[in-house]
Amino acid sequence: MHDKKLFGTATVGSKGQVVIPADARETLDIKPGDRLYVMGSPSKKIVAFIPEDQMRELLDHLTDSVEQYKDMLNK
Repeated sequence: MHDKKLFGTATVGSKGQVVIPADARETLDIKPGDRLYVMGSPSKKIVAFIPEDQMRELLDHLTDSVEQYKDMLNK
C-alpha cells in the first residue's frame, strides 16, 4: 500500500526559508536541528527533503550494490 500523504502547503519566505507544517514534522519525526537534504528535478519543478539518516542509508545501499556488481564482473 502507498503511505503517501499531502501535509498542506508551505510558503517560501524572503530569505528562502520554508516552514514544514507541524503535522508533517510530527508524523515524520522531524525535530529542530535535524539536517534535511534538498533534492529536486528542475525540469519537473519537484522539490523533496530527505532526512540525513535516510540519505546515508541510501548512499550505503548504492555503494554496497556497486561493490557487489564489481565483484560479479570480476568473477
